[in-house]
Amino acid sequence: MKTYKIKKGLNIRLEGQAAPEIRDVKPAEEYALVPDDFGGIVPKVRVKEGEQVLVGTPLFVDKATEKIKFVSPVSGTVKCVERGDRRKVLSIRIQPDSSQVVKTFELPDLKQANAEQVLEVLLETGLFAFLRQRPYDVVPTPDVAPKAIFVSAFNLMPLAADFNVVVKGQEEDFKAGIAVLAKIAKVHVGVNQEQLNTPLLPINIDNVEVSGFDGPNPAGNVGVQINQIDPVNKGEVVWTLGAEEVIFIGRYARTGKPDFSRIIAVAGSEVETPKYARVKVGQSIKSIVENQLKPADHHVRVIDGNPLVGRKAGEFLGAHTTEVTAIPEGDDVNEVLGWIMPRTNEISTHRSYFSAFMKGKAFNPDCRIKGGERHMIMSAEYERVFPMDIYPSYLIKAIITGDIDRQEALGIYEVAPEDFALAEFICSSKLELQRIVRQGLDILRKENA
Repeated sequence: MKTYKIKKGLNIRLEGQAAPEIRDVKPAEEYALVPDDFGGIVPKVRVKEGEQVLVGTPLFVDKATEKIKFVSPVSGTVKCVERGDRRKVLSIRIQPDSSQVVKTFELPDLKQANAEQVLEVLLETGLFAFLRQRPYDVVPTPDVAPKAIFVSAFNLMPLAADFNVVVKGQEEDFKAGIAVLAKIAKVHVGVNQEQLNTPLLPINIDNVEVSGFDGPNPAGNVGVQINQIDPVNKGEVVWTLGAEEVIFIGRYARTGKPDFSRIIAVAGSEVETPKYARVKVGQSIKSIVENQLKPADHHVRVIDGNPLVGRKAGEFLGAHTTEVTAIPEGDDVNEVLGWIMPRTNEISTHRSYFSAFMKGKAFNPDCRIKGGERHMIMSAEYERVFPMDIYPSYLIKAIITGDIDRQEALGIYEVAPEDFALAEFICSSKLELQRIVRQGLDILRKENA
């Protein structure tokens, strides 16, 4: 196994890391599948309000091909097809039955199946929808074969779920899922040093290569691992899949039934007892954090995801979400002298505060950005935490100015918004880099269509 040493990056320690304990969350009164969780598709609804659905029943398909199915995570009654402006589908809500029933799928012999047969199974069961492709960081086109599939088995983002906790007892399902993906293309699995002597390894499967990564965040980002192992050039396609979603495929390969339950971290300084929770895709956020938050006389933000790449929580858990976090909002904070105070409780990457010298301290930040958007300063600050072989400052400028040729030359086909999370965190210009990259990828995809 080859090990890659990542030198650039930044580990951020926050209060409220989830303890390695798992609690069962009672079933929610409502579940929902949100089309916006699956980038790059236009949904075509297949169900009506009041219709009965099973686990695995298609709720909507991708209008472009109608091959990619997005299925119900629970059985029950379609309560609402929620639409917004211009009849955009916002969500499909389901009221679950007390007893869950799974749609029956024919389980072929996946050990003997070829790539086309495996793809057909993944499309039919809705498991294909969890895959993403580079370039563009969207749901893949099933007709375009990838040169490789990448899976990162660890995440170093602050308050992120520890996959070692999530996969405990499910190692064989994970390996079975990897074996299924290996029928489609070569699979690269990224692990860290802590996973070398665990039941997760070894993975002795044909067409699978395991690589080690040693270094600070974002060494766990699949984009960093792609850049180190097999960079994406123009005209090439690779697929990625979350390690937790590999378990979905492995469960199906073992039982013949799709099961969209997952273990997520419920963490953050505003959580009474941070630990892991067993939930289902699309579960209501309210049911997950109910009775879990500390009593507070200040405003609290619940985040669907981790503080760097997550979003302000809506009503339902995101399709790819591996943690729910809660931190102070900060909109009701008033400070004497503001930034000029010699602080010991604020994260500082520029040694502006005494806290920069307090190694190993866990901080409790709020959601304030502490400053307004301003002109972009070319100070190479992004490059300090960006380990990919790309010039992030120049790429951001090319996206802002709409220079597509320059974007291509600077490696936009390799990146996703999450790769710029740390750069956004330390950005002295307060630019929303992840939003800028997302918009750039969407425009580029439209231009190349």
